Amino acid sequence: MATTRSNTKPLKTVKPIAPIAQRLKVTWLIWLVYRLLGLPIFISIFNPSSPDIVGGIAWQALWLVPALILTPWILRGRSPYALLISSMFTLVYLGASGVVLFTRIYGSSGAEIAVYLADFLLLLAINIWLFILLKRLPSMNNVVKKPRQ
Repeated sequence: MATTRSNTKPLKTVKPIAPIAQRLKVTWLIWLVYRLLGLPIFISIFNPSSPDIVGGIAWQALWLVPALILTPWILRGRSPYALLISSMFTLVYLGASGVVLFTRIYGSSGAEIAVYLADFLLLLAINIWLFILLKRLPSMNNVVKKPRQ
């Protein structure tokens, strides 16, 4: 009994990029504002030693320099190469946030842990949206460039 195989591949359904890019933009901007302002303010309120809010904002601004450089790429959300680099940086931020959360579990109040947990969850959401968006963008390998005229 012989069977024939067709050389045609099933058509892939193209999933929309715009909703994921919009979710990424909103989550990114919320995280930037939260990390720059919310985290130092909430930690100053909930930490018994009441650290300086201005010093915390200055420290977070310094910590966010790479993220601020990546912001235009994230907001545009079109270049797979730029988003791949952004994904690498946000994975570093996610890892650092996870380590801080893990170390704060011992000896911190529940409210302070919730502040760091919110930061971790925002970064996790950003990484999820980045991975989904990178999956939906056109392939970086099969790009056919038109010749210049």
